[in-house]
Amino acid sequence: MDPSPSRRTLLQTLVAGMALPAAGGAAAPATIPTEVMAAAKAKLDHHPFGERRTFFEGATGQLKSLTVGSIALNPGDEPHPPHKHPEEEILLITAGHGAISIEGKATPVKTGDLMYAANRLHGIKAAQDSPVTFYYFKWLGKS
Repeated sequence: MDPSPSRRTLLQTLVAGMALPAAGGAAAPATIPTEVMAAAKAKLDHHPFGERRTFFEGATGQLKSLTVGSIALNPGDEPHPPHKHPEEEILLITAGHGAISIEGKATPVKTGDLMYAANRLHGIKAAQDSPVTFYYFKWLGKS
């Protein structure tokens, strides 16, 4: 599915300035070039709830940390219970349907829906009859 122009612009903006962590953590992180990261090259982890791919994880020139990944959830599963963290986060549903909860309120979601949360209790669960795939973007600004 081709994202709409506004979603495409958001994705391009988030991907444009990513950096990988420096070797050994001592030197400043190197800014990676604008590139296309094939799903086959992303780090793939298999879990009981489904599969997680990590495309980018580390600092950028403007952010203390940035994580970009995707999760393909099995029907009825969730990657973890609702949680909160200081990073701002966007989830983009790319296939299937389920529910996203924010501060205990569950909202049905389907392909094309988007969530934004910052330091709020949130979680996602696939519907019992459908897997759900989503991309997540988490970032923390420099202090």
